[in-house]
Amino acid sequence: MREPQAAGPLAGITVLDLSRVLAGPWCSQVLGDLGADVIKVEQPGQGDDTRKWGPPFLDDGSRDAAYYLCANRNKRSVAIDMAKPEGADLIRRFAARADVVIENFRVGGLARYGLDFDSLRAIKPDLVYCSITGFGQTGPLRDTGGYDFLIQGMSGLMSVTGLPDGEPGGGPMKVGLPVCDLQTGLYAAISILAALHHRHATGEGQHIDLALLDTQVALLANQASNWLNGGVTPRRMGNLHPTVVPYQDFACADGDVLVAIGNDRQFRQFMDLLGLGALADDPRFAISSGRCLNRDALMDVMRPVIARWQAADLIAAMQAAGLPGGKVNEIPEVLAHPQIEARGLVHEMARSDGTPVKVLGFPAQLSATPATYRHAPPRSGEDTVAVLGERLGLDRNEIDRLLAAGVIAERL
Repeated sequence: MREPQAAGPLAGITVLDLSRVLAGPWCSQVLGDLGADVIKVEQPGQGDDTRKWGPPFLDDGSRDAAYYLCANRNKRSVAIDMAKPEGADLIRRFAARADVVIENFRVGGLARYGLDFDSLRAIKPDLVYCSITGFGQTGPLRDTGGYDFLIQGMSGLMSVTGLPDGEPGGGPMKVGLPVCDLQTGLYAAISILAALHHRHATGEGQHIDLALLDTQVALLANQASNWLNGGVTPRRMGNLHPTVVPYQDFACADGDVLVAIGNDRQFRQFMDLLGLGALADDPRFAISSGRCLNRDALMDVMRPVIARWQAADLIAAMQAAGLPGGKVNEIPEVLAHPQIEARGLVHEMARSDGTPVKVLGFPAQLSATPATYRHAPPRSGEDTVAVLGERLGLDRNEIDRLLAAGVIAERL
């Protein structure tokens, strides 16, 4: 099956994806959404690790996990054993015709197969080659494997996530999503786009060295700046904000409400809404820094007043006043929310056998070159024969020989 006619800003770009699990596949999915032809290389008989990361599993005979489905649309899967010399040679031939290679093997792991940056640059000088690892290609931890949970802890993220020490349930807490992997995938896509622009201007390819730890440390953002520029060590504060008050959850009579008051004008409006207008003139609370320093005193007044409201009534009153407030939605609620429906974020695709798969779409709405949804997440190796014929010109006899030798495989 030939690649359907792609549209989008990356139409005509070929990505050879040697990555698995999440950071690399998330990156290549972004590129695929924007029109790139992504060829996903998987180990015969094994496939991407996340295919087994269930339950839940897709009930279509493949037993692919829902986890795998979230990060692998707009790709074609070929199963090639790179440990066999002929398999590594096939991948080199793909790379010679590709614009981008993405890999997340351990440092130096691909050199033994002649698939490292230096080897592939020798045959494709303008290649953009992106290596994603836990700790990067240099430094004392370069040979250490990196996993999202480990990186959340090592990066300091867990030191500012969770309830404070001493409170019931207090202690370090990971984020409920693999944010280090996801964010690294996004930075990888950004970096690849920058490298492609550089190549367009100069004809020069390059190596992108991207680490999960580096990415998450860079995303400490305001918390890191509080230490670097203010000498303040950030701590776990639960749902409180370190410098913006009130920016937290409050208990109403029948449930919790989220309040995100971001400036002094909004604070005055919110106090008026609560019947506490005098607090906006109190020198302890009138400006943001004062509210931060006198947080406990302010909460002593606000909490009992908010506790008398019904949650839905307070949210409605805040929305009518143009103030940011809302509730904590569960996943089924948010995916059925009218706003998400209006934005068209949930898409239904069909696998090659007709099995429906629902995916969350590309969130940016480009007016001239919108994201497209051409391939549902493929079964492992289902495109091997078609892509080898289309991209490398192999005939059926040669493909059959490679299948018999175990160099390649068809669909699991």
